[in-house]
Amino acid sequence: MTLMMLGPAFKWFIFIGAAALSVFASIMMVTRRSPIHSALWLIVAFFSLAVIYLTLGAQFIAVAQVIVYAGAIMMLIIFVIMLIHLEMEMKESGKFSAAKTIGAFVAILFFIEVAAAVISYRLGAERVVPPQGLPTLQGSDVKAIGSLLYGQYLFPFEIASILLLVGIVGAVVLAKRVKG
Repeated sequence: MTLMMLGPAFKWFIFIGAAALSVFASIMMVTRRSPIHSALWLIVAFFSLAVIYLTLGAQFIAVAQVIVYAGAIMMLIIFVIMLIHLEMEMKESGKFSAAKTIGAFVAILFFIEVAAAVISYRLGAERVVPPQGLPTLQGSDVKAIGSLLYGQYLFPFEIASILLLVGIVGAVVLAKRVKG
């Protein structure tokens, strides 16, 4: 029995429950002092988002959410946390450094950029219209998603995989440097 065969009231109940769990897990992730506990709460948030995708009828996106984010990316984050000894960084967290200043500046710029995008969208800025000829995605049409991902969007997909590889190599380099 699929989720689509269930009644709308039950689907709404599941959706609200998963959304509440996602918000709770996100708050718990941000407020934990231990980076391992934060990463585990992030996994809970990813799984609850997968349930939300299931209630919306996007099975492929839900499975990709679990496999890619809750599986691969979170394991990478947990291994990086375990490799880099964060205890030393937490002792130095009270110190004021140039890296923290630059990080705070970039975070503020990012927040301003996101706020400007939301405000311009709300004020009725020109909407982006998808190009003609793209296959329309209905639900979880895996063939259409695959043809788009490995066809028209192959270059951005490969760039994203190279960036992930650079992140892994950077984590290994940082872990080796800390041991010295």
